[in-house]
Amino acid sequence: MTKLKIHGRATSSNVQAVMWTVAELGLDHERLDVGGAFGGTDTDAYRALNPMGLVPTVQDGDITLFESCAIVRYLAARYGDEKFWPRDPGARAMLDQWAEWGKGTFTRTVVYEVFWTLIRTRKVDRDLNALAAGIENASRLAKLLDQRLGSGPYLAGDNLTFADIITGHVLFRYYSLEFKRVDTPNLDAYYDALTKRPAYAEHVMVDYSSLKVE
Repeated sequence: MTKLKIHGRATSSNVQAVMWTVAELGLDHERLDVGGAFGGTDTDAYRALNPMGLVPTVQDGDITLFESCAIVRYLAARYGDEKFWPRDPGARAMLDQWAEWGKGTFTRTVVYEVFWTLIRTRKVDRDLNALAAGIENASRLAKLLDQRLGSGPYLAGDNLTFADIITGHVLFRYYSLEFKRVDTPNLDAYYDALTKRPAYAEHVMVDYSSLKVE
C-alpha cells in the first residue's frame, strides 16, 4: 500500500479520530501540521483537496478524502479486519448507528456546548446558563452511552471497532474538562480501557491547552 498523507494538526479532535484509526490499523503514514495556528487551509492547492478548507484531509494514492467519519469508515473498510469492520451489513449497522449518534449527538454536544465554552471562549464572555444547559445535555447523553455499553469493554463487546473510534475519541475531552460529571460506571470503565490503548494515548490524549482562550 502507499503511504497515507494526513493533513491536519494534532490538536484537532477530528484529526485525532483519523490518527487513532491509522495507528490501530498499523498503516504507514505521514501527518502534516495544517489548520489552526499552522494555517495552510486557504491555499488554492489545499482547497483543491478539500473545498471546505478544514481538517483533516487524507490522501491514499489516487483517493483524496475529507470529513473525518468518512475517512475512518474508508480506512476501516479497506484495511480493517472482520473484527474492526464487520462484513455483515446488519452487524455493522448496529454499530454504525452508535457511531452516528456518537459523532452527531454526543460529540457535538460535548465539543460545542461544553468544550467550546470552557476552552475556546474568554471567561468574561462565557454564557454560564448555556454552559449549564450544555453540561446537563452531555450528562444525559453520557448516561445513554453508559447504558448501551453495559459490561463492555467496547461497543461490540470484546473487540474494538470503527464505532469506538468515532464515539470514543471525544471522551478525552469529556473526562479532562473541569465540570461535574454524572455517575457512569460503565462509561468510566470504557474510557479507562481506551486510555490503556497506545494508539489512543498517543493520538487522542493530546494536550489542548494551546487552544485555550484566556
